[in-house]
Amino acid sequence: MMQVDQGVQNVVIVGGGTAGWLAACLIAAQADRNAERPLSVTLIRSPDIATIGVGEGTWPTMRRTLQRIGIDEAEFLTACDASFKQGSRFIGWANGAPGDAYYHPFSPPVDGDARALIAGWREAAGNQPFAATVSPQPGVCDLHLAPRQRSMPGYGGALNYAYHLDAAKLAALLARHGVDRLGVRHVRGHVTGVETREDGHIAAVRIRDGDPISGDLFIDCTGHAAMLIGGHFGVPFIDRSDVLFNDRALAVQLPVDPASPIASQTDATAHAAGWIWDIGLPTRRGVGCVYASAYMDDDAAAATLAGYLGRDPAELGARKLSFRSGHRERFWERNCVAVGLSAGFLEPLEASAIVLIELSLDALLDGFPATRGAMDIHARRFNSLFRYRWDRIVEFLKLHYVPSARTDPYWRAHCDPASIPDRLKELLELWRHQPPSIADFPMVDEIFPAASHQFVLYGMGFPAPPPSAIATDIVGVARGMAQAAQRGRALAASLPTNRAYLDALRAAAPRMALEIP
Repeated sequence: MMQVDQGVQNVVIVGGGTAGWLAACLIAAQADRNAERPLSVTLIRSPDIATIGVGEGTWPTMRRTLQRIGIDEAEFLTACDASFKQGSRFIGWANGAPGDAYYHPFSPPVDGDARALIAGWREAAGNQPFAATVSPQPGVCDLHLAPRQRSMPGYGGALNYAYHLDAAKLAALLARHGVDRLGVRHVRGHVTGVETREDGHIAAVRIRDGDPISGDLFIDCTGHAAMLIGGHFGVPFIDRSDVLFNDRALAVQLPVDPASPIASQTDATAHAAGWIWDIGLPTRRGVGCVYASAYMDDDAAAATLAGYLGRDPAELGARKLSFRSGHRERFWERNCVAVGLSAGFLEPLEASAIVLIELSLDALLDGFPATRGAMDIHARRFNSLFRYRWDRIVEFLKLHYVPSARTDPYWRAHCDPASIPDRLKELLELWRHQPPSIADFPMVDEIFPAASHQFVLYGMGFPAPPPSAIATDIVGVARGMAQAAQRGRALAASLPTNRAYLDALRAAAPRMALEIP
C-alpha cells in the first residue's frame, strides 16, 4: 500500500478530446524534466467512444494556454481552421424588435468608476449602445476586422481576443504535440473498471485487452459518462435546469464561400424557446439551435433552424444533442479530479465549457499535490473554488434572460422569481440603484467581472441607475469615451479583415493534416 507521504509521480488521464489532451499537454509542459523523479503523464483514449467536438468558441485565456503548452499561434490557427473571436453579439434578446442587438466584447470599458461610466454614457451618448460607447471593439467587429496585424508577436494584439476553432482538429493538434514534443504516453484502450487501495483511492484502471494502468493522480475526462468521478466514486450531480431551461441542441456545419467575410464574434440569435449560435471559421460556419424541450419539440426546433439557415438542416447532417445543465457536487474526490464534461456542463451561451477546462487545470497546477498526504487539503480548496465559479456562471447566464421583454412563454418563465438564484435577485435589486461594480465580485480571479455584467445589463435595456449622490469623475470618463472613439477609427483604418489575415497566413504556411496519433 502506498504511504501517504509518497510523492505524486504518475498522472493518468482517462479520456481524450479537448479536455483530455489539454490536461495532458499542460501538465507535461509544466513538469520539471530535470527532477530526480520526473512526472509521467499517461492519457488513455478509448477507440470505442467518439468525442462530442462541438465546442468551437474559446475565451482569451486560450492564448496563454497555448503559449504555456508551446504551440505557435500561426501553427494553431492553420491546423485548427481557426479564426479570431472578439466577443459575442446577442440578437433579438431584449425584445425581438428590428435592430435589437448588443455586444459583449472582450476588451473592457474605458477606465473609470462604474457610476461615472454609466453617468457619462447617459449624458454623452444619446441613443448610442453602451458597448459601442465605452469600447472600440464592437465597431471593429461590425467591420469583420482581425484584432491584430501579422507583424505583431504571436498571441499579441491591438484588442483582446480569443478564437473560434474546429474542436476535433484542436484535439488532434494537442495529441500530436503532446506525444511528439512533450513526452505524453498515449494508450489506446477501453477502460473497463477501477482497482482501489485500502484507503479508497484509485490504484489503477483496468484496460480491455491490456494490463492495468496505475497512477497516483487520476484525471477524469470521460465526458458526460463521468466514469471515475460519477461512476466509481458516486459524486452526485447537481441539476441546474430549474434555472437554465435549455436541454437540447440541433447542430450543423455549413460550408461558406471562400471569399465571404468571417465574423469577429459569436452570434447568438434568440428564438421563441431558446437561441441559435453562429460561429464563423475560414471554411465553414458552425450553427446550432439551442432549445428547451419543455417549450419546443424537436420538429419545431428543426423548422426554426431551417428558417435561420434558409435550408433543411437534415441536408447538412444535423446532429441532435441532449444535455442537462448542471455540475458535480464535488470536482476533486480522493485522488481523482474531474475536468471538462465529467465535471459538468451548462448550455453553450458565453462558451464556458473550454474555459472551465483551462481554469481547472490552472488551479490543479497552481496547487499541485506534492504528496498523497496533502491531496485532501488541495481537494477541499479546489472544490470550494469551483463551486463558487459554477454558481457565478449559472447566475451570469441567467442574467441574459431575466431583463428580456420578449413575450414568449419560455422567456416569461425565465423571469419567474422562483427560477432566479437568490444572489442574482439581490444583485438585480441593487443594480436598480447602482451599476455592477467590483464590490459585487470580490474574488481576485472572477470568471465574469463587473464589466461583463454591465455589457449584458445595459445591452438588454436594463434601466440605468439614476445619478448618484456621490461625486464621480464624469469629465474623465467622457474624455476616455472620446479616446475610445478615436482609437476605433484608427483601428478601422489599420487592421486587416479576418478573411485577408487568415488567407495570407494559410498561403504562407502549408496546412497540417493532423490525426490523433
